[in-house]
Amino acid sequence: MRHGGDLVADVLHAQGVRFLFTLCGGHISPILVAARARGLRVVDTRHEATAVFAADAVARLTGRPGVAAVTAGPGVTNTVTAVRNARLAASPLVLLGGAAPTVLQGRGALQDIDQVATMRPHVKAVLAVRRVTEIVPALERAFRLSVEGVPGPVFVELPIDLLYPEDVVRGWYGAARAGRGLAARATRVYLRGRVGRLFRGAGDAVAGPRVEVAPPVPDPARVAAAARALAGAARPVLLVGSQATLGEDPAARLVPALERIGAPVYLSGTARGLLGAAHPLQARHARRQALREADLVLLAGVPADFRLDYGRHVPRSARLVSLNRSAAELTRNRRPDVAVAGDVALALAGAAAALPAPGTRWSSWTARLRQRDAERDVAIAREADAAPPPAPPGEGGVHPLRLCRELAAALPPGAVVVGDGGDIVATASYVLRPDGPLRWLDPGVFGTLGVGAGFALGAALARPGTPVWIVFGDGAVGYSIAEYDTFVRHGVDVVGVVGNDASWAQIARDQVAILGDDVGTVLAPTRYDRVAAGFGATGLHVERAEGLAAALATARAATGPVLVDVRMSRSRFREGSVSM
Repeated sequence: MRHGGDLVADVLHAQGVRFLFTLCGGHISPILVAARARGLRVVDTRHEATAVFAADAVARLTGRPGVAAVTAGPGVTNTVTAVRNARLAASPLVLLGGAAPTVLQGRGALQDIDQVATMRPHVKAVLAVRRVTEIVPALERAFRLSVEGVPGPVFVELPIDLLYPEDVVRGWYGAARAGRGLAARATRVYLRGRVGRLFRGAGDAVAGPRVEVAPPVPDPARVAAAARALAGAARPVLLVGSQATLGEDPAARLVPALERIGAPVYLSGTARGLLGAAHPLQARHARRQALREADLVLLAGVPADFRLDYGRHVPRSARLVSLNRSAAELTRNRRPDVAVAGDVALALAGAAAALPAPGTRWSSWTARLRQRDAERDVAIAREADAAPPPAPPGEGGVHPLRLCRELAAALPPGAVVVGDGGDIVATASYVLRPDGPLRWLDPGVFGTLGVGAGFALGAALARPGTPVWIVFGDGAVGYSIAEYDTFVRHGVDVVGVVGNDASWAQIARDQVAILGDDVGTVLAPTRYDRVAAGFGATGLHVERAEGLAAALATARAATGPVLVDVRMSRSRFREGSVSM
């Protein structure tokens, strides 16, 4: 007998959803069963946040909304951090949340809270379904809203009595019909009518075609103004961020535009790797110095937030051009000289088309930045290879820069790299060079630790056959190491590398220097490889730099999920890294 779960699964199938990430619960069981019956791969995780992180990764790598389903109450609240992370990353996502029965909400039912109020501040929209016939249009609207304008997550609340078969629901409510008095008779009449209204018209619901939403087209006059500003610059710098990579196959639009513009480019977030590993236009180091010297700065999907010191990294003497889907982000903290609202890739392509072929007009400026990059790379290599100073008893290990350099050498071609940590991921960003577009995923502007396993899970499924490696900090790995059980159960091959210095090092470094106390920042030198092995994965451990290359080679050749625990030394490489 068809039920509301079937209608949900019909819509997911019609929208081309291939993976449904979840942690099971009685409120949503009909969705999971119906989804699998329609050929969707149902992937159950060990924490609801992981399910949302995985759906988020699918969205980032495919340009289509990822989908997760969680049970009511704590199932929903456990997703809040992951949902907010997706919102700040403009990642399209549909979250299905179970809920208490419609007739019992607010009366102390199991796992009943005001989920609508809880989720509303963190998503683009909340859709609360109250009749079975509303399921299909609500879900189709959720898919549309998730990709329109500035993409983001949409929460759909689906009460349990809308998902199970009608006869089952009538049986549940029948338990409340006992008795002979007037109140009992009134209750029977009310519940009979209530169930009738819940299911009226349910048989007429039919899933429609796949939702297609065109990206917002920027104003041609504003695009032309951006092109004129670029043409008049002597020392332009382009900053390209995650928002530029929205949609399907963003590299096909972005790379030709950037090459025609011909100005030096700094890439951040999901845009890392967009130009490959060694493109002549890409600059990597000393970004703040380059901004100070620039006479024009173009922000392509990059907000003027704390990473640009709220716009102060761009000198007032330089012209500022900002391209962004969000009208609010265009002018927040720093009003640009030219603001272009709309899809960033379309705006860049339009500006590039209005420019003459690049020729050599900025070649000396680009060469200056590349020379700085080369000098910085030499300095990093020198520090990584330097003999470590004598370590106190119980300390020592591999220098974090040496770890990142060995990791860069070991990565297979085309690998997707997931960063999950503070200090080690920031250090890795100086060294690791993704060799293609959409091959780097990290915590992002929210600084969300715990993304690693979920992002890796989504990446491995969205790109079958592609190597997926995770760079973990030993603090961050604690959030999601139980997902090695998920990797093993679902046959997902990933390689995790833990930089283990038994410390929340990014915090400890400044906390001790400023406040003189390491309270709350000290961890144990836990053997995370043994934890992963307990879940059935391959665990490897490295104590000294001499053994690192061999361990990474073993990890690369292994079958099944792997975790390499690397004892890591302390470093002063990133002093003064606390942000506000």
